[in-house]
Amino acid sequence: MTAYSYDRERILVTGGAGFLGSHLCKKLLERGHFVLCLDNYFTGQKRNIFDLMDDRHFELIRHDLVNPIFMEVDQIYNLACPASPIHYQYNPVKTTKTSVMGAIHMLGLAKRVKAKILQASTSEIYGDPAVHPQPESYWGNVNTIGIRACYDEGKRCAETLFFDYYRQNKVNIRVVRIFNTYGPNMHPNDGRVISNFIIQALKDEAITIFGDGSQTRSFCFVDDLIEGMVNMMDAPDDFTGPVNLGNPVEHKISELAEQVIRLTGSKSRLEFHPAPKDDPQRRQPDISLAREKLGWEPKIDLEKGLGRTIKYFRDLLSQK
Repeated sequence: MTAYSYDRERILVTGGAGFLGSHLCKKLLERGHFVLCLDNYFTGQKRNIFDLMDDRHFELIRHDLVNPIFMEVDQIYNLACPASPIHYQYNPVKTTKTSVMGAIHMLGLAKRVKAKILQASTSEIYGDPAVHPQPESYWGNVNTIGIRACYDEGKRCAETLFFDYYRQNKVNIRVVRIFNTYGPNMHPNDGRVISNFIIQALKDEAITIFGDGSQTRSFCFVDDLIEGMVNMMDAPDDFTGPVNLGNPVEHKISELAEQVIRLTGSKSRLEFHPAPKDDPQRRQPDISLAREKLGWEPKIDLEKGLGRTIKYFRDLLSQK
């Protein structure tokens, strides 16, 4: 039996085998904590955490957050929810249940054991924004009955629950709104623009752009994002957020495609398709609050981040 060191904090990461969760688990272990990784493997993958399995301070729990779970922890990072349109639209009712019931169960746990809890919210709560760039004070422009609403509204409701538990029950909360993030451990079939473009380019397939390519996104490398999340958990208790975490540099989708083709040395060509319903035209975070309160801003530029992500997917494809 492994002896437990009681000077370590016990930290629960829901969605811990997913893209962001696996990087967060690794970061927390490096900081000397005991990490409980919870995942139901809907989009999370065991291969993302294989290199953590032999660490005696790491524990893997298979569990669906729609159902309650009871344990003793000091901190909770609530990341459990499919985040790509392909995955969250596959079972939209389950997506909403994961966001809403998952938040209720984790907030209830935090209340009982007096743990700090961080909610991984999303830039999708801003919808197709009429304000640019998007500050935390913007209430958003969301279609509540559209095909993306299961994710958008689920996350918005989760934020509501977090602040009501904070006001009513004095739960120690933090809320971060995550903008487009990319890097190693992305699911190869998640349908997100960077993973799509890289895989298509590595296979010399047509790069599929939905819309005319003039729509913009801001891409944050995963290492920068994880640092921002940990900084938020470490922030003074009177700073609840919400706070935007993302890269404020805006890129056109067509320019991203050309950059991926160049970096991969691909023979791919661009192929344009109709834009999906409710797809935002512009997305760029205002990170003034993160700079002020957390001393945080991204350090890794798109060129460097894409290089590391391309290597990950090239290695992944070579194993098949």
